[in-house]
Amino acid sequence: MTSLNERLRGPEPVVAPSVFDALSARLAREAGFGALYLGAGPVGYLTGGLEASITLPELARIGLEIRTVCDLPMVLDGTCGWGDPMHIRRTVAMAEAAGFAAIEIEDQILPKRAHHHVGVEHMIPLELMVMKLREAVAARRDRDFLIIGRTHGIRASTMDDALRRAEAYHAAGADMLLLTPRSAEDARHVGERLPHPLMYMARAGGMHAIGLSVTEMGATGYRLIVDAMTPVLSAYRALRHCYADLTRDMTSTDMSADEGARLHAALNETVGLPELLAVERASVETE
Repeated sequence: MTSLNERLRGPEPVVAPSVFDALSARLAREAGFGALYLGAGPVGYLTGGLEASITLPELARIGLEIRTVCDLPMVLDGTCGWGDPMHIRRTVAMAEAAGFAAIEIEDQILPKRAHHHVGVEHMIPLELMVMKLREAVAARRDRDFLIIGRTHGIRASTMDDALRRAEAYHAAGADMLLLTPRSAEDARHVGERLPHPLMYMARAGGMHAIGLSVTEMGATGYRLIVDAMTPVLSAYRALRHCYADLTRDMTSTDMSADEGARLHAALNETVGLPELLAVERASVETE
């Protein structure tokens, strides 16, 4: 398996879609992606709540389930690290043990607040975040395990504050920096001012909002591009439509019986049913 570090040195940026379970990870791999992103935000929604209430063991369990069936390198949204500098050591150790290739740690307060979801960010002091990142770097056992320092400074304060924080996070040992530019001009400014590699988190719908292509972002220093929300919003839209259809006498206007059978067969292929049947035929099933 090619490591995330190796992929980041390739000619094009690494694009990693959000996944939230083993099935979505396998579908992302089928689509041709070379890396994955396990976002706390999407998982929070899928539990019927918010990211603010998601715990590290929950994400580690999902990561383990994904790694059981999919060997693509995966980035963990480590939110605020689930604690102070002392707690970060266990956070990093568990992320590594669950098989993640990288962890993203951000400079918001703990416990996280629901207001984060409506654009109200409460950042911790720069000095505390620097100590968190230093402990994260010190705690990792594998040098290939990447520490990503994230700041919300562009949205919560000013561009200058965001750049100052990001520079300090790099000096503390972060391997990659994640800011939240809202325009192509912002993205280029960040790329010119900060050491590379950079990470970019696309808004729902992909790259339309930023106005730059993946290749253009790569030329500006962004080597890892993730989409946290488009997959979970697409799943939400599909399920909402499905359940609305099924209330009509348990019939679906969008799926015939023939299409249902084809989809079921495709699902069996995705989860590897033919291989499992072959094992049974060669061992415990006799015909």
